[in-house]
Amino acid sequence: MITPKPGSIVLGTTRPAVLRDWYRKALAPGHEGDGPIDFGGFLLVIDQRDDVDAKNNEPGRMILNFHVDDFDAVEAQLRAAGVDWLVPVADRPSGRFGTFEDPDGNYLQIIQFTRGS
Repeated sequence: MITPKPGSIVLGTTRPAVLRDWYRKALAPGHEGDGPIDFGGFLLVIDQRDDVDAKNNEPGRMILNFHVDDFDAVEAQLRAAGVDWLVPVADRPSGRFGTFEDPDGNYLQIIQFTRGS
């Protein structure tokens, strides 16, 4: 049996330019162009859609997690970008977590797992 490897996610929005600019500023400052944003081999495709609301009405249904090696550096980058923190940064038994949202109200997290988790 073959287990597929996730390679990308499509993020539908009514404002692709706004969302793309936000993701660049907050999480991918080196990205240029209108194509998918590459997060270490996992692609974020931001797509203009007419079948979605301007704001995500069920943002907890799916949370996009970013695993980081230097939590403090990424947290500082996100704070500088003006992210809206939903859950304050917290240390948990399995690691350090911070939950925030993008301009469309989608939930995201940065996570630095403790070794062995």
